[in-house]
Amino acid sequence: MTCDRLVCANCAGPVSEARCSVCRAERARQHREQSPLAGLPPAALLALLLTLLAVALLAREAAAF
Repeated sequence: MTCDRLVCANCAGPVSEARCSVCRAERARQHREQSPLAGLPPAALLALLLTLLAVALLAREAAAF
């Protein structure tokens, strides 16, 4: 999850703007815990998965020869 759509319960502002100390702390926590693939859109993740599948199938065919 990203902090783009989160709303702070303390100041009612977007967490991404970091208006108060609660927002800043949550934004920092989100950035520390974010995985490398979290920022990718679902279409990019699907393309990556299909590419890996194609490479695995090609490697299997190459090993058969």
